[in-house]
Amino acid sequence: MARLLRPLTRGTTYTRFVHLWVPMLAVSVWLFIVPSTPWAPALMVLPLGLLPAVRRGEGVQAQFMLTRDARDPAISVAPAATWRDRLRTVLWLEARMVCGWAVVGATVWLPVTAVDLVRISTGHVPDDNPFLPVSHPHWAYALLAPLPLIALYAVVVGLGELITAVARGLLGPSAAERVAALEERTEQLLERTRIARELHDSIGHALTVAVVQAGAARAAGDPVFTDRALLAIEDTGRAALEDLERVLGVLRESRRPASGRPTLVEADRLMESARASGAKIDADLTGPLETVPGPVSREGYRILQESLTNVLRHAGSVPVRVRIAVESRTLSLEVRNPLTAGTPGPGRGSGLRGIRERAALLGGRARTGPDHGDWQVHVELPLR
Repeated sequence: MARLLRPLTRGTTYTRFVHLWVPMLAVSVWLFIVPSTPWAPALMVLPLGLLPAVRRGEGVQAQFMLTRDARDPAISVAPAATWRDRLRTVLWLEARMVCGWAVVGATVWLPVTAVDLVRISTGHVPDDNPFLPVSHPHWAYALLAPLPLIALYAVVVGLGELITAVARGLLGPSAAERVAALEERTEQLLERTRIARELHDSIGHALTVAVVQAGAARAAGDPVFTDRALLAIEDTGRAALEDLERVLGVLRESRRPASGRPTLVEADRLMESARASGAKIDADLTGPLETVPGPVSREGYRILQESLTNVLRHAGSVPVRVRIAVESRTLSLEVRNPLTAGTPGPGRGSGLRGIRERAALLGGRARTGPDHGDWQVHVELPLR
């Protein structure tokens, strides 16, 4: 019993009832003016449903009143973009009108019938109720009075569920809208992955430099070296804070451009930071770095940053050879250092995986792992 009465405690039961009643208000006005043409409103909604904006309005109403969820993906709030969407809107308006007629008839005649059954049981026979062809009153008719009210409950709840199912079918997103939603979802996932990489690369690099510098300063016991180490930690921390602010800006403003992120033009600053941490970098930069397209240059910077971070973290103060070459169609980036026992094997660690993923997203390729006694990161990114 409690399960059967549960719909009475739900707000959607009553908002659906109001949703079905709303178009009937206009129909009632029409019937008051022209009572001889009750079928005319059903014809008038045909051209109305062909208007693109009507589909959006009906979708908004359905979300708020039928599902009470303004983000229900099963109901579209976009205007009709194709003739198929317009025809679906027309069918929806006709279905809404039919269900509206049914709920209006039920809410008018079923309570009246319940009252008339009580009147018949007390000796008053109504002559204006077509559903009760009774000529002789009897007290037993009072026992039947709850039946119309039960039927009213079933009609209101049932029609509410029915019109909601019809709305999801006729006002649901089209194939093009579903594809667009899928693409948007994919873009969001890619953006989250990119943000995770940004945090890993920038903050990981800064923490690695800070740890290496602090350890070296403590081991050296030289005030001059300690001052240089603290200065390097300060510069690296400041750069990391700037990177963190950029990443947080992406989270706060989804449309914020990526142009504020560092590029390969700033590679010298990155290598100076690594040198200050003890790495002996031999850099060879050939070609105009400023002509590299923005996305390629930004991802190249992060790949170089992650590569140098891995050197400091796993190999320490070792010679590092950095080669960056801008050719006609390709950006080549290579970082090599002597292979040590602490260097991770190929494919381990999220940093190396991130390097390969960055290269793959740009249509390039990356190789990471041992090579002739060195640990190498070799990346080729297309410029077009």
